[in-house]
Order: sequence, then C-alpha cells, then structure tokens
Amino acid sequence: MADKPSIALGSDHAGFRYKELLREGLAARGHRVGDFGTFSSERCDYPDFVRPAAEAVARGEYDLGIVLGGSGNGEAMVSNKVRGIRCAVCWNVDSARLCKEHNNANIISLGERMFPEDQLFAIVEAWLNASYEGGRHQPRLDKVDAM
Repeated sequence: MADKPSIALGSDHAGFRYKELLREGLAARGHRVGDFGTFSSERCDYPDFVRPAAEAVARGEYDLGIVLGGSGNGEAMVSNKVRGIRCAVCWNVDSARLCKEHNNANIISLGERMFPEDQLFAIVEAWLNASYEGGRHQPRLDKVDAM
C-alpha cells in the first residue's frame, strides 16, 4: 500500500497502555494518527472516547479506527452504533485478517487483557495488510448496511 491509511484511536483506561503503544508505533510507521483519548490510566467511561473516534471514521476524517478496552467488547458495541461503521473484536492475527477479508471492518476493537503485548502489532498489521475480498461477501454487507 503506497499511502498509509490514517487511523483514529480511542480507548478507556483498561486499553490506555496499548493505545499509547499504537499511537507511537503507527505514527513511526508513517500513519497519520488521531488520538481521541483517554489520556491517562484513570478510570473513565469508554463511550466518551470511542464514539468520537468512530464518528471521525464514519465522517471520513480518518480511513480506519482502532478502539481499545479491557476486553474490547463494549468498545465494539459503541462503535457499531455509528452508521457506516463495521467494527470487529479481534484477539489474534486470524480474527484480524478475516474481519477485513470477509467483513471489510473499518474499525477493530482490541482487548488489552485478552492477548499479550508482543502480539499487538502482529494483530494490527494483519488487519491493515488484508484486503476485502468482496464477491460472495458483498451481499451480506449490503444487508448489514441496509439495517
């Protein structure tokens, strides 16, 4: 991919450490990164930071998004409330690759408590480097988009 996609980040306190690693690491890899918070490990409510990140992707201000929490489940739920967002919870390389290839996920949700730090960039890169296959998957996405 010649041009690196821009990426919006949002997390709660439980995903803060991985968010910070991604913010620095993705920027170092040439991505434009938007950090929608949180900005510390103090307890907070994930919708306050995840929704603005998802909305920025839906508006086209960022190409993609990554949201983070303890498990990633709540963050995915919030993201998927935003029209135009297809967010998948990813816990390993295969889930990240498949959510792009089959579901054209434009946001992934990661749980900091669900996998070790040394897998973080492998998971994110698998998603970033995968391509949507279209074909048999497109009619299903059309149905999701119509909901």
